[in-house]
Parts: sequence; C-alpha cells; structure tokens
Amino acid sequence: MLNFILLQAQAAAGAGQQQGSPWSFWIMMIVIFVIFYFFMIRPQQKKQKELQKQRDALTKGDKVITAGGIYGTIKEVKETTFLIEISKEVVIKIDKASVFVAAEDAQQAQATNEQK
Repeated sequence: MLNFILLQAQAAAGAGQQQGSPWSFWIMMIVIFVIFYFFMIRPQQKKQKELQKQRDALTKGDKVITAGGIYGTIKEVKETTFLIEISKEVVIKIDKASVFVAAEDAQQAQATNEQK
C-alpha cells in the first residue's frame, strides 16, 4: 500500500512539474504523514499511556515481571523505583520503566473489574 502511495506521489509530482503545479506533491506528502500518524504514531502513544497508568497503579504486594524476565512481588514503591522480592529474603531494586504487571494478575484484575 505504501509503495502505491509513493508511486502516486511520484506520478503526481511528475505531472505537476509538467503542468507547473507543485501543490500536488505537498498534498501527497501531507496525506502520507496523516496516514503514518493515525496508523503508527497514535496507537503507540496510546499503548505507552496505558502502560504508564498500569505502572502508576502498582502497589505493595502486586506480582510483576521485569523486562529481564524476573518474576517477583513488590515490597516497596518509591518515586522512580520498586523494591521487588524475587525469592525468600532476596530483594532487588528495579527502575519503574522496566516493570510490567504479571499476566495472571492482570487477568484477575480485569475479571474483578468486569464483575463490578
């Protein structure tokens, strides 16, 4: 699809040069930018906002998975970090950006929210 759009832009630009109208090139470039925005940029921004909301909602006792694949339970929440217990009396400090909600906890929380 993108190749088709680019070919159309080139054809329009070529035809515009022959006719002396540069507006068709700029219109096609704007259309391509709008397509990229709505199909690539905007969904990624929504996903990032949702992930940030999940991280902000994490509290002591929640089960999490780190970006490195370590499973643990939150023991303490700080401004930019979590203290996570990964085994009995083994606690590590992890940056909030590298923590995700454990899949089974997310499913249980979603089921609880749907029942309410």
